[in-house]
Parts: sequence; C-alpha cells; structure tokens
Amino acid sequence: MSVVAPAARKRLGELCVAQGIITEEQCHKALEIQKRTGKRLGEILIAEQMISEEDLFRILGGQMGFAHVWLRKGLIDPMVVKILPKEKAKLYRVIPMFKVGDELTLAAADPQAVLVFDELSKLTGCRVHPVLCRASDILKAIDEYYGEEVQITDFLSGLDENELQLVENRIEHDCQEIQELAEGSPIINLVNLIILKAIKDNASDIHIEPDRSRFRVRYRIDGVLYEVMTPKVDLHPAVVSRLKIMARLDIAEKRLPQDGRIQVYVEGRSVDLRFSSLPGIFGEKVVLRVLDKKGAILDVNQIGFNAETLARFKSLLRKPFGLILVTGPTGSGKTTTLYSAINFLNSLEKNLVTIEDPVEYQLDIINQNQVDEAIGLSFARILKHVLRQDPDVVMVGEIRDRETAEIAIQASLTGHLVLSTVHTNDGAGTINRLIDMGIEPYLLASSLTAVIAQRLVRAVCAECKTSYIPPPSLLEQLGWEHERTPRLVKGKGCPSCYDSGYKGRVGIFELLEVDADLKELILKNLSVSEVRDYQKKRNLPSLRTEGLERAKERLTTVEEVLRSVYVE
Repeated sequence: MSVVAPAARKRLGELCVAQGIITEEQCHKALEIQKRTGKRLGEILIAEQMISEEDLFRILGGQMGFAHVWLRKGLIDPMVVKILPKEKAKLYRVIPMFKVGDELTLAAADPQAVLVFDELSKLTGCRVHPVLCRASDILKAIDEYYGEEVQITDFLSGLDENELQLVENRIEHDCQEIQELAEGSPIINLVNLIILKAIKDNASDIHIEPDRSRFRVRYRIDGVLYEVMTPKVDLHPAVVSRLKIMARLDIAEKRLPQDGRIQVYVEGRSVDLRFSSLPGIFGEKVVLRVLDKKGAILDVNQIGFNAETLARFKSLLRKPFGLILVTGPTGSGKTTTLYSAINFLNSLEKNLVTIEDPVEYQLDIINQNQVDEAIGLSFARILKHVLRQDPDVVMVGEIRDRETAEIAIQASLTGHLVLSTVHTNDGAGTINRLIDMGIEPYLLASSLTAVIAQRLVRAVCAECKTSYIPPPSLLEQLGWEHERTPRLVKGKGCPSCYDSGYKGRVGIFELLEVDADLKELILKNLSVSEVRDYQKKRNLPSLRTEGLERAKERLTTVEEVLRSVYVE
C-alpha cells in the first residue's frame, strides 16, 4: 500500500510573494526568523501577522499538491473513522474522512509528514490520500467521533457538570432498571452536552432520531437542520428516558406521544425546553424546542423593521383599541413580534393578558395563560373569561377558528387592543382567510387595524462574507437593470456557519394598514388579487421588495430572499 503522490512542490515564500500576499522584504524577514528559531515558515508568517491562516492553507495545499478543507459535519463518515485507532489519530493529528475502494481520504494537519502517511497506509491497509486541515478542527473532530464509543466519558471530558443544572427535578417511577441506566453519569453528561451545545449554537430545536444502528442528533439553526452527532443506537432508550425524567413524564410509556417542559440553568440564566416525543418504527423520536430569552429579541426596535415601518407600527400600538394581526408560515418569527409588541406596551398602568399555546417566554407584570385542549380550555374559552378581567391589551397566540376570531373582533370593538397571529402568506390572504372563516365583512372592516406579514431570512455570515457584482441576467430578473449596479454579498462557507455561508437571521416585514379606502374594499368582499392591486397602486412595500432591500444593504443574499418569499 502507498500514499497518493502529491504534485511537485514550490517554495512557500516564493508563492506568497508571487500571489501578492506578502512583500519580498517580509519574506526575507520571515526567512531570517526561520534561520534563528528553526520554526516552519508558515508558523512564522502567521505569528508575525503577515498572512492569514486561510491563505496559508490555500497556498500550502497548492504547494504540496493537496486539497485543503474546512472540517465540518457531513465530510466525515462515522463508520470509517474507526479504521484508525484513536491513539494514532491524536498522536499524528489526523482523522479518516471517507473511504472509496482501497483509497482512504485522511484529514491531516501536516501534509509534509510522508513517513507518517506510510505508517498509516500499512496500519489501515489502504492507499492514503491526505487533505490539509487545521489541527484544532482535527482534534475537535477526534474528540467528537471517537467519543461515540461506549466510553462516553472521554467524549464528555470537557463538560463542566455545573454548567447546566436541572430545575425542579423530582419524579417517581416503577421502571427502576431503565431509570438507573438513564441516571448513570455518562448518560446525564451526554444529555447535558446535547442541550448545552444547542443553547450555545443558538439552535431553535433539537431533534433526536433513532435509526437501525445509530441515532442522530440534529440542531435547527437559522431554520435549517444540521447533524451534530450520531451515537450508538444502544444509548437511545437511556437518553430518551433521561429527558423524560427531566420533563417529569412517564418513562414506562413508549407507545403514545408525550409532551412536557424542562427548565435548566445555563450561564446563570433560565432556559426552557419544550419536550415532544413521537413513537416510530425504530423507537421514540424526541424534539426539544429551545426557548432561550437571551437569544430572543423582544425589543420592537431591534426585530428588523425599517424606520418608516417601525414608526407606523408603534403608532398603531398606541391606539387604545383595534385588531392587529401578524401573519406568516411556521418559524417566521410571528410570536417574537407579538412579544416585542407586548414588551413595548408593558406598563404598571395597563392590564396586559396573553393566551398562549404554550407560554414560550415568561414576562414580568404580564398575566400569561396557557391553553389546555385536553380539559377543554381552548383559546375561545379563555378569551371569554379574560374579557371579564378588565384587560387593556389582549394577546391571543393564534386565531384558529371562527369562534376565536369572533370573540377577538368583539373585544377590539369594545375598547380593547387585541394582538394575534394567523397562518397565511401575506396581508391580502389574511383578510380573505377571516372572511372564509365566516366573519362578516362589516365586522372585519370595523375592527381590523393592520396586518403585518413577515419572514425570517438568513443573514450572510460575517466571518466568510465576500462581495461581488451581480450579472446582468440577475439585474434584469430583479428589475434593477436601470439602477446603479449594487455590490452584493454572499458567504463562502466556514466552520463558524457550518459551511452554509449564513449565520443569524434578519426579519423582513410587510405592513398593510387598514385605511378608509381598504375598509370599503373589505365591505365589498374583495378578492386577494384586488387587495394586492390596491397595495401596488399605493406603492406599499411588499415582502419581496423589503427582502431585496435587505440584500442591497448587504445583510442577506438575493437567493435567500427569493427562496423565502413566495410570489404568486
């Protein structure tokens, strides 16, 4: 067996000078330091801040004839990693990535270590094909992938037991055997690590999914799922049981779905986790919704409104009565907008009441109530009683049926400010949805103050952002061919953003205010297309135009806006 031969090498210093990354004077200075210290030239160039680590990898890869990669999920096959003992991987700072036939692709921190590759070739029985990667990324991957052995304690050695603490953990069950397994220290540490890493990565959801031989742990970050680990499936029942114990649920019940709530302390603050289990053919799938007030923007000034829309929205919130609806698909940030509005209105002089399913964030002064359909406590039923509690502002989590819609409208007509959400694509669709529910147009015209349609688009990663001039074909598609050509941005992909080019999200909003002219159209039982024509005639910004403005401001990409905003 052998090593796949690299291309002929050129000198690193010469390549850096030829590509204009350093000057000849800097190169001579680095070579002098190398003569005195014996260190490698690449290390010296980085230490002297003459070159970035990214440029060094790119040039070294070209010099040695090796590709260079940013190590990330999806590039490493967990089944191939075990072809090399963990001790050897750590010693030589390498990790197997994948294997095709008898050729093993190996991430290496030092592509010059030919003798090492020869030894690894004999050890694995494969032709070794090295690719260049940062040593820190390799060591991190070794801890993660080799940590999926039965000795989970190695995988969790860096976890501080006091970093995450369970709140109110008391439960009694008869299934002692599995409970003892679930309460074993390695399992507790594994569950804590899964939760802690999700919170630190700003994940909105944690998915724990069993398969035939492994179970996957995936995080939803900025609306997209990323696989973060795949432990052995033998550990899955214990992990699920541990989570059920934390949520104070019945660990003996595996045939029916269960819902619960977990509260943990992380970095001195409380974080809520919403637990949901669903039985499947390989076992129970668990999804944890992460409700972290630190990551949530509950300030109306910071959720993404442009200056004009923000001023109009605040003006609407100051009105003593009326119905304001927020609309958009699941995961578009509707609840965040409602919470920010409630926070804006929060005052000891006002009685603010919310009806939620479930209560996502606990707020001071505000009276929050949770729907419980199992005992008949629906949105409509709670809302009827809330109106007897002398409220000034009522927030209804969602208008799902005619009864809730009718009570909300009556409340807005009798001197209350009502805030709620509806699942539609835009403002025009919201008006039609309510009429289709059976709401009389004259009631809707009298009560509806405004509809806010919104989306969350992914923001370009600040660490790998690059600018470019869009091609004429794109300018024509967007209707920008007669404007001054803007310089747009996109992300190249890096470890910080899971190689997606995006990190964080930006809100885009469409505010449809119901004025006298629109009220007349509602009374005529208008169609969706007629409302959209009305918006165009008034030159009211749409979700698409607002999204493209964010792209011009270099906050997101045109592709992300077109993906997120559906135009009929």
